[in-house]
Amino acid sequence: MMDLDEKEMDQQELEETDEVRSDRREGGKRGRKPGRKAADKVDMKAKLERSRQSARECRARKKLRYQYLEELVTDREKAVIALRKELEKYRSWGREIDEGRVPEGIPAMLEELGAIKQEK
Repeated sequence: MMDLDEKEMDQQELEETDEVRSDRREGGKRGRKPGRKAADKVDMKAKLERSRQSARECRARKKLRYQYLEELVTDREKAVIALRKELEKYRSWGREIDEGRVPEGIPAMLEELGAIKQEK
């Protein structure tokens, strides 16, 4: 159980927090302030124009970003197609070697690789 001093301290803390809350409510007023209509209209028009300009710039950046990404995708798709062709070529070479034949292109490739090894 709480003794008397602890209860009094808890009660004081509650009262202090209530005072702080009420001070906040009284001190700061929120919302529109009366008597600022003519200047606000000019400010509002300028603000709207800045907002429109910002939106235009945002759309332009977005369009450029999408164009860049589309080019990137196209380049990657071309690379994938080239790699698939190369893979199919090597598979067909493997099948021909399994059948005991020398595939077309292997002697040229070996000469090329041999030339590269000799240069090193």
